[in-house]
Amino acid sequence: MNNFRGALFILFFVLSGYKNYAQDTLRVMSFNILHGATLENDFNLDSLAGIIKSYNPHLVALQEVDFKTKRAKNHDLPTELGYRTKMAPLFARAMYYDGGEYGEGILSKLSFVSSENLALPHLPDSEPRAAAIVRVETANKNIVQFVGTHLDHQQDSKDREMQARALVERFHKDSIPTLLLGDLNAEPNSETISILKNVFEQGASEEVKQPTYPSKAPTKKIDYILFDQSGRWKLLDYKVLCENYASDHCIVMATLLLYP
Repeated sequence: MNNFRGALFILFFVLSGYKNYAQDTLRVMSFNILHGATLENDFNLDSLAGIIKSYNPHLVALQEVDFKTKRAKNHDLPTELGYRTKMAPLFARAMYYDGGEYGEGILSKLSFVSSENLALPHLPDSEPRAAAIVRVETANKNIVQFVGTHLDHQQDSKDREMQARALVERFHKDSIPTLLLGDLNAEPNSETISILKNVFEQGASEEVKQPTYPSKAPTKKIDYILFDQSGRWKLLDYKVLCENYASDHCIVMATLLLYP
């Protein structure tokens, strides 16, 4: 009888779609690429790709990304960087610009399950902004939501705060483990970050407090790696990487443990 009950138990879980997923370790990066220009304005995509490859991330959120603009020599920057890093690229348009488009990019070593381009609110005279959202499947078959964004840069914070509220509204009921990365143009004590803290956190390590801008002798933190407050994430390592040639922003990179 016990063997019969055990067989029924196993059959129930098989039929109900139960999957005993294992935990994953993910390396993620946020990189404002200055539309490919570098600080010497020499448009060196091989150098940008080499920097990304040297840190071996699973997922990268790219900001200030051009898609076939004149200033980027009509290149599709996410595809070019994807080819050079051997990662899957995705582009999310925020606005049309300079004969092409401008927005967010994502590079991934993991396969995309779905993608979304979320237009963020802005005042009529401000630049449009967007959030690139992808769902990926990890090595251990967990689904992770990875979000890259670039909030408004103006001194007046009204646009940033609207955009932060839109992100909170989009993700506050989401049960999928979610990472939010990007150039948020907001310092840690700002109202923008306070709004995002309703859904996201960044971990308690001292390293997350390091400044990220400008890349030469940085004085303020405006680039972030945030994760949802589900308790399924553990921050293992966090680095601020100031590659002074590549961009006016430092790169931020984290290693995170995901509990299924």
